[in-house]
Amino acid sequence: MRRVIFNQKGGVGKSTITCNLAAISAVEGKKTLVIDLDIQGNSTQYLLGAKVGDPDKTIAHFFKDNLGLGLFGGGKEGLESAIHETPFPNLYIIPSHPDLEALQGRLESRYKIFKLKEALEKLEGFEHIYIDTPPVLNFYSQSALIAAEKCLIPFDCDTFAREALYTLMRAIAEVKADHNDKLEIEGIVVNQYQKQANLPRQLVEELIAEGLPVLETKISTSVKVRESHSDAQPLIHYAPSHKLTEEYRALHSEIHK
Repeated sequence: MRRVIFNQKGGVGKSTITCNLAAISAVEGKKTLVIDLDIQGNSTQYLLGAKVGDPDKTIAHFFKDNLGLGLFGGGKEGLESAIHETPFPNLYIIPSHPDLEALQGRLESRYKIFKLKEALEKLEGFEHIYIDTPPVLNFYSQSALIAAEKCLIPFDCDTFAREALYTLMRAIAEVKADHNDKLEIEGIVVNQYQKQANLPRQLVEELIAEGLPVLETKISTSVKVRESHSDAQPLIHYAPSHKLTEEYRALHSEIHK
């Protein structure tokens, strides 16, 4: 199962959701891969800390190879050579790299938009794949949407986020129509939810009333998230009994039922 976590609005928790769902999949015994396509590299830092074991093996080098700029050229290596083990059993990551920004124009001009999908279809051994994306509809996020089967949309209960949501869903529908008819919006993940506050509750109720695919599980606001980021440990390892961890467990169960 290939799943992309995407929203064009920044600060909605894409990397946090990606890494915590992936970590739970791994704890449950599924060999799991995270692909970090965001130049900010938040998922990379979350799962590996400040260090990348081999900086020459990243998602940027996969794309360089497909431009003929890699050591071997021509896209022969695939994704396997860019996979890093994390400190957590069953959990692997293909890290981000700053070179992604400089590569984007050349990748677009040479229409390499299907290369990630082709490589993932050849990749063996992983039961769950989670793809973190930049907060913009660019070459990398489109590549992820084309490569994925499911799309999760984080939503942070903000009025501006609601307006952006409609634009986002139209963009996903266009990618589905033009490039990937297997792509499904799996659901909207309500994140940073404060159930005692009127505005978040009202926004969620309105989205549900409109028939949008809001997932039942909602993720609360908690300082534990920032603490787990700082410690480079997903919540299932950092605070396994915390309420927020239980919410992520429930979300994982909901999307994998």
